[in-house]
Amino acid sequence: MASNSVIKPKTQAGKRALARREEKVIENTKSCLLIRGGNTSEAIGSCLKDLYSLKKPHALMLKRRNPILPFEEISFVEKMSRKYDCSLFAFASHSKKRPNNLVLGRLFNYQLLDMIEFGVEGYQPLCTFPVAKVPVGTKPCLSFQGEEFDSDPTLMAIKNLLLDMFQGPRVEKIRLQGIEHLIQFSYCDGQILVRSYRILLKSSGSKIPRVELFEMGPRFGLRLRRHKVATPEQFKQARRQPKVATIKKIKNIVPDDGLGNRLGRVHVGRQELDKLQTRKVKALKRPREDFNAADGKKIKKRRLSDNKKQKNKG
Repeated sequence: MASNSVIKPKTQAGKRALARREEKVIENTKSCLLIRGGNTSEAIGSCLKDLYSLKKPHALMLKRRNPILPFEEISFVEKMSRKYDCSLFAFASHSKKRPNNLVLGRLFNYQLLDMIEFGVEGYQPLCTFPVAKVPVGTKPCLSFQGEEFDSDPTLMAIKNLLLDMFQGPRVEKIRLQGIEHLIQFSYCDGQILVRSYRILLKSSGSKIPRVELFEMGPRFGLRLRRHKVATPEQFKQARRQPKVATIKKIKNIVPDDGLGNRLGRVHVGRQELDKLQTRKVKALKRPREDFNAADGKKIKKRRLSDNKKQKNKG
């Protein structure tokens, strides 16, 4: 008889595993599940291994082959993603109809969100480039070249998926010496060209170093075949954030100007400059004038010093 009660973990490892899967205000770094299909060529198998090298340590590759078709049956991918707590997946296969096939996709709440199928062309593996590789876990810089990434709806969805796939962990601060890896995506003639570079900073005689790029691989092209994009309701639900994570906007205050400073705007009422008390200078002081109420004539009151001068002259 099936029971609806929740089974509590009996070991400390089980408690830690459940704690990692609990809902969090700031989610963990997304992990990728890499799956080999029932039949794979040498090129697509090597490509999957290179993707695993770029994604480590936030990646897991299944050892056995799995003869599945994600566009026809996705239940196996959803089951494995729940088992290994992965929200991204990459599936490689090869057939006469679809040679060197690569499927990249995302899951939300262990349910399929979207996935895109590519054909891999012109592949050159990582080991063929005689350049020192970046350390494991290096956060890459992502570059997208082509106006189509900002105008075509399908390519906009591909760009969003590739950002999720390769962005790595979120960081609050960046060290200049830590910028070592660049992944470039260029759209040309209906194909997305993928290039990976090692960034070297060399002395230039000034505070700003000279940047040099050395291609370290892998190199390949992605040609779009099939895609299954999330509906607006699913995408909106996946992007929903808790109220605790959202920063409440305060009126007339800029939380960060890009340099870590908090700026505020203060509104001051209209100032009456004619009534403003200024510094009194004796040399610029005018003689006082009074009016006689009887005849309306002006009577000047001279200073005491002027009266004394007149008496001396007389």
